[in-house]
Amino acid sequence: MKNVLLTYLKGDLVIWIITLLLLALSIVTVYSFVPILVKMEGSSPFHYLFKHLVYVAIGFFSIYALHRVDPKYFSQIAKFSYYFAVALLIFTFFFGKEVNGAGRWVSIPVIGITFQSSDFAKLALFLYLSRLLVRKKDKLDDWKEGVLPLMTPIVVICALIFKDNLSTSLLVFALAIAVLFIGQVPMSKLFTMGSVGVLLLITVIAIHSAIPKANLLPRYETWKNRLANKVITDQNVMENAQALDARKAIHAGSWLGLGVGDGKLKEYLPEAYADFYYASFVEEFGFVSAFLLAFLYMILLFRIIRIGLRSDNLFETYICMAIGLHLLAQASINMLVCTGVFPVTGQNMPFLAMGGSALIMACVSIGIIQAIAVKQSTPSTAEIQEE
Repeated sequence: MKNVLLTYLKGDLVIWIITLLLLALSIVTVYSFVPILVKMEGSSPFHYLFKHLVYVAIGFFSIYALHRVDPKYFSQIAKFSYYFAVALLIFTFFFGKEVNGAGRWVSIPVIGITFQSSDFAKLALFLYLSRLLVRKKDKLDDWKEGVLPLMTPIVVICALIFKDNLSTSLLVFALAIAVLFIGQVPMSKLFTMGSVGVLLLITVIAIHSAIPKANLLPRYETWKNRLANKVITDQNVMENAQALDARKAIHAGSWLGLGVGDGKLKEYLPEAYADFYYASFVEEFGFVSAFLLAFLYMILLFRIIRIGLRSDNLFETYICMAIGLHLLAQASINMLVCTGVFPVTGQNMPFLAMGGSALIMACVSIGIIQAIAVKQSTPSTAEIQEE
């Protein structure tokens, strides 16, 4: 088995094994966690399973195709990816398909599937930011020449995502600041940038509150209610039904879980297969399996950071750090929401939640990491000549 993997799947073997395990697990869990979707939309579990299998296949093909690409091309397309992401977000801003009160989705004609443009925009921003950090590495003490060119794409992407997806916008901003910290941007400038971001957020909310007819933030009441309800969760039973059911599901799972397919509360969690994935997982697989799942994500982060630190190319180091932190942050937020630590957000579990743009872009991210790992494991021309 190991020889087969090493023959066809180059790069970091541990990352391949973890990714394939998670994708395989997603097939089992998606089939088990979709009863609520079947009730709401009237289709069959096999319909959603087949749809998810298609996304898994696309995701795996993305990893395989990208891991055979020279990493230098990722830097070369970073600028184009960023501008394309901006154009896509602007299109979504005006013409996005609305689902659950949020216009985050773009519908693809003919094939009839949708995807979140923000999923692509996050990776595009990390690529472009990594490229800029390399180009501006000697100018990071200068606001005009070094810091502002780095800050501008962050503000643009976050602003375009902000209207319909507050949690993703805040997550992207925080991760971008973390990448700048890794890129050795001075702390004083990072603090200033963070303060400016907070002031912009407060200003937009103030304008929306002062002029509600402008409807700058159509989901503002939803965000406010989620934060307010989080403070008094136990009193607001009806408003916090999702969060309370998630906690009950985790409690019901105990140490070993109720068994695959035997969970009950997953039938009442609207996003049991996505936003509340972790709660559904603990209910059926138990705390021990949930701990092992968290441990797999930690190993994945360690291997990605290891690849980044071993690279002699700064762009590769920065993009590895950005991708690793992003995947772990998504998984952590899903866990913290389900356990009641964070208010309800829209972050799902990478590689595990029911397929779509998030799953495909997570696989694309791993493809980039594996391409860098392949480069590191391939002898250079100089090494070959020395031998």
